[in-house]
Amino acid sequence: MRLAALGFALGVWLLQWQPDLPAMPWLAAGLVAACALLAVAWVSKRIAPLTAVLAFCAFTIFGFSWAAFLADLRVADRLDARLEGRDVPVTGVVASLPQEFERGVRFDFDVESPLAGVPRSIALSWYAGPIGENALQAPPLRAGERWRFTVRLRRPHGSVNPHGFDYEAWLLERSIRATGYVRLPSARAASDALARDKPERLAEFVPRPAYAIERLRQAVRDRFLAALPEKPFAGVLIALAIGDQRAIDAEEWQLFARTGVSHLMSISGLHVTMVASLFAAFVSFVWRRIPRLVLRLPAQKAAALAGFLAALAYCLLSGFAVPAQRTLYMVGVVAAALWLGWLTSASRVLAAALLVVLLLDPWAVLSPGFWLSFAAVAVIFYIAGARGAPAHWLAQWGRVQWAVTLGLAPLLLVLFQQVSLVSPLANAVAIPLVSLVIAPLALAGAVLPLDWILELAHVLMEWLMRLLEWLAQLPGAVWHQHVPAPWTLPLALIGILWMLLPRGFPARALGALLLLPLFAVSPPGPKPGELWLTVLDVGQGLAVVARTEKHTLLYDAGPAFNASADSGSRVIVPYLRSEGVAGLDALVVSHDDNDHAGGAGSVLDAIPVGMVWASLPPEHAVLEAPTWRLPCLAGKRWAWDGVTFAFLHPLDEPPAGHRIRANNRSCVLRIESPGGRVLLTGDIERAAERELLQRAPQLLTAEALLVPHHGSASSSTVEFIRQVAPRWAVFAVGYRNRFGHPREDVLARYRDAGSALLRTDSGGAVQLRFRAEGVEILAERERSRRYWHER
Repeated sequence: MRLAALGFALGVWLLQWQPDLPAMPWLAAGLVAACALLAVAWVSKRIAPLTAVLAFCAFTIFGFSWAAFLADLRVADRLDARLEGRDVPVTGVVASLPQEFERGVRFDFDVESPLAGVPRSIALSWYAGPIGENALQAPPLRAGERWRFTVRLRRPHGSVNPHGFDYEAWLLERSIRATGYVRLPSARAASDALARDKPERLAEFVPRPAYAIERLRQAVRDRFLAALPEKPFAGVLIALAIGDQRAIDAEEWQLFARTGVSHLMSISGLHVTMVASLFAAFVSFVWRRIPRLVLRLPAQKAAALAGFLAALAYCLLSGFAVPAQRTLYMVGVVAAALWLGWLTSASRVLAAALLVVLLLDPWAVLSPGFWLSFAAVAVIFYIAGARGAPAHWLAQWGRVQWAVTLGLAPLLLVLFQQVSLVSPLANAVAIPLVSLVIAPLALAGAVLPLDWILELAHVLMEWLMRLLEWLAQLPGAVWHQHVPAPWTLPLALIGILWMLLPRGFPARALGALLLLPLFAVSPPGPKPGELWLTVLDVGQGLAVVARTEKHTLLYDAGPAFNASADSGSRVIVPYLRSEGVAGLDALVVSHDDNDHAGGAGSVLDAIPVGMVWASLPPEHAVLEAPTWRLPCLAGKRWAWDGVTFAFLHPLDEPPAGHRIRANNRSCVLRIESPGGRVLLTGDIERAAERELLQRAPQLLTAEALLVPHHGSASSSTVEFIRQVAPRWAVFAVGYRNRFGHPREDVLARYRDAGSALLRTDSGGAVQLRFRAEGVEILAERERSRRYWHER
């Protein structure tokens, strides 16, 4: 069982790394080979090592083939590319808990009567309509309602950056195969068109079990909000009761991450296990006291069944989220083992749970929670199996906390590039308080119409939050570092197993030596005289990281998406930390546009910045940062590690009588290294291009050009392109953006000039590495391509 599960898991994991799905004939041949290997293993079963190797290889092939088969089915349910950007009429059912945001509401939608080429499950946003009539604003949607919409759809597409979050993989795991928004008629639409295109509710409720559960979850959320009006942590209680993680705001998630208790603040595996254990204990207690029941069914089996049913009910109430599903399958395996009398080895039960999880959900290996949950359970089993004298329960609790913290540290560094150093203390308080008190109170408040239960849970949550805030503010509360080198992870895991051996084992402390490479081996960086330039994929916006041997500059910081999220926190800071960049020597904010300056505040808050160069109005919030600030005026220049930086624009003052647009005040930065030159142009338009051609034409020539204003029609004149003569023209644009950037005529001008076109919407983050021996070009979407990525 253990070898079969590990081999199957390896095969599933290997499939998820493939850039393309294998053809069916190859899968058929692989299955035949796997069956042959099992047959040989059966014949040679007396030779244990050979049998183990053959069985492991066979189940690896089975896992790979099974994952490929399911992936082919899911990927085939895709949006026809010809329907992207068109008005598409659909009829279907609101399939998930609607999530309100500042501009409307988001929800999953099960399509019932689409045009050919529309997937069965899509994610929609309903934004506030352009007309002031209430009928065209986003109404209070309810799960299970049937609606007729006119929608604009697009294939799943997210930003692709080194070490970044894979939005397309997340959608695939949820079986969402298109995203879009509800189309509303404009104010100028004729009355007949208005009636035709207007969203229409067709049924108040579609009677299906899944929709009934979502409706129940929505009713519970509404009750919590009504019982706890204006309470700051009502969202946490909602998340604990029904798994609605979006009820927790970004600042709270950041606090939970810094203290290492994020796993407690939603319906996690720990809570599902807790509910199952409580119900199993209660049924066992009652069952043993009724002889008639004991004679018909042993109390142990009744308790196992009750625990599984309780876990199932809790998971359904949580929306059957993927992490809760995994725990449910694990509880089911344990219950089955108890029922059938197979609970002889903890490792076999864990292996069976692993096999069941991946059979039902082969995309689980894409989720950090999958690795962390199984690793945590494995560490607990490992130390529980160690022989030794029985310890006091408090000492045993401390040992478990230490072991789990140490055991998960390498995975946390690989997955998130950070480890909370205060998490043992935070979890020592939060785990019993949340799991045994607050979460049960939240569940009781969801079932019983007693507001005081929820108020009590909120008071306890307030006390816990004060403690977490104090811990998070301690110096060194979180360890941040680069992504570890792949070869250091196995060494670290061996070292941890060594350190967690039973007391009395000689030289356990030497295991710590195997952890050193995890921290000490840094990612490769530029050598003296080299320039590494990364144009990050931030959607419709701009963020460029320029690195020399010992210095880093950020040119623009991408857009702010909403009041609580921006490119700085979502893309730029994680990228810098994963590359081992602890701070910036300079930040350039080219001009006052959201798509260039929106993430600057988050960058300044998260990491040290030595200097801010900007072309911003005096009252701009970025200029309030406690760091050196200077205007990016033409003539300013400096050198780092053999690489020269110089601003070419704007001038100190605009010509008399001229009023210059903010775009034409953009900082234009020229970077020159021995391997080549780069021109970063912000959003300059024709007027600024003409001025540069007149004032400093000799300084414009460059091997790489960040195309002005995202390739809009207002810039990239023929004369400017001819003077720059770039070998590579980089377009920082969002996928199917509403501005239509880049324009086809602009693309044609660069093609006519002989420039190679690089685009962040189709290539993801674009990296240009200028070395003495030549220039290396890397497009992240091609470098790390997976079968679910849209071409």
